[in-house]
Amino acid sequence: MFEPVTNLDSRPLADRLRPQVLDDVVGQEHLLAPGKTLRRMLDGQHLHSMILWGPPGTGKTTLARLIAASCAAEFIALSAVMAGVKDIRAAVEQAQAVRAQSGRRTLLFLDEVHRFNKAQQDAFLPWVEDGTLVFIGATTENPSFELNNALLSRARVYVLRALHEQHLLKLLQRAVRLEQARGVAVDAPTEALELIATAADGDGRRALNMLELALDLAQAETPAVLSADIAKEVAVGSLRRFDNKGDAFYDQISALHKSVRGSDPDAALYWLCRMLDGGCDPRYIARRVLRMASEDIGNADPRGLTLALEACEVYERLGSPEGELAIAQAVVFLACAAKSNAVYTAFNAAMQDAKTLGSLDVPMQLRNAPTRLMKELGHGKGYRYAHEEPDAYAAGEKYFPDDMESRHYYQPVLRGLEIKIAEALERLRGKKPTKSNE
Repeated sequence: MFEPVTNLDSRPLADRLRPQVLDDVVGQEHLLAPGKTLRRMLDGQHLHSMILWGPPGTGKTTLARLIAASCAAEFIALSAVMAGVKDIRAAVEQAQAVRAQSGRRTLLFLDEVHRFNKAQQDAFLPWVEDGTLVFIGATTENPSFELNNALLSRARVYVLRALHEQHLLKLLQRAVRLEQARGVAVDAPTEALELIATAADGDGRRALNMLELALDLAQAETPAVLSADIAKEVAVGSLRRFDNKGDAFYDQISALHKSVRGSDPDAALYWLCRMLDGGCDPRYIARRVLRMASEDIGNADPRGLTLALEACEVYERLGSPEGELAIAQAVVFLACAAKSNAVYTAFNAAMQDAKTLGSLDVPMQLRNAPTRLMKELGHGKGYRYAHEEPDAYAAGEKYFPDDMESRHYYQPVLRGLEIKIAEALERLRGKKPTKSNE
């Protein structure tokens, strides 16, 4: 069931197609299928405050409207981009008047809720607390980072998922039928709709906007057919979902890093290309690749750090897209290289001791002695010059502070070059101190 279309020609297709009942909602089966959490709440009319978190075009606003309708609640919609505390107060007054006149509850829907600062978020908490308002906030950002704890403690978070291509195709086919019923004499083959569904990348609103443009172009053709060429034309320049510096950004760089760490060059290349395709600055990726080389490959294959550094330099010389191949080469090499986080682990352990053990003195024999006075004070006295010792190793010498037990932070793994490093350290550490130093 859809809203009447009479005299609505000026409304965008996405708005005309907005579902009026839950069964018309496409996607979000994990929330709305029979027996699922949100569906049970709506069927029982148990209205509560909530946060709808998901990518653009997944139906957050539509769902809020349907929730209000299913619970026979007054619906007030605000956008945090334009609204302020004054608008919240006006909504509270309206809710109080509705409750006094009819006893109905009021649902306040706040789109882009993450754009409200802490003080603005706090403004409506008392009215949520006393039941004057039921609050639904919509956000594309992680509520854990963008919303204050007081608000989160009063609202349940529901995660909406990007629409699959089959969802989008179903939505597009429904939209074509609606337009044809309104007199738009255009044929829209499934092949063309599938191209639009793919280009929309999980965003229902984007899919309908592209379809609307494609139908307009198709009407000028003879015969009036939404061809694959028209679908490709409207999809040109459509970037994948990425959201620079948002959740998708950090999730994808995490996936890239973990694919490299997991020695999967194919998955690593996929996530690299996803980020590049989404508009990520290749310099940022190149810097993260340097981090991967130190953190996850380390001394198991020191060539990894060299290649990662060279990839950064190549990109600076060539730019995009040619320089991106060098980054890809580094990513594949690191994914295939022997892995060791021994230096990373050792560094963290040593840093922890440096922070917690205080400013321990440098042992006298290790101190610098560039002047006569410093030599007279004993600086450098007793220092054993390693190059004058057998194997250039002063067996038994202690290099930690006198008040600190020696540590073995660095524990080489038995992979790659670190196999030989481990063998060398074991041999040196097993040497007996010379008699003069026992």
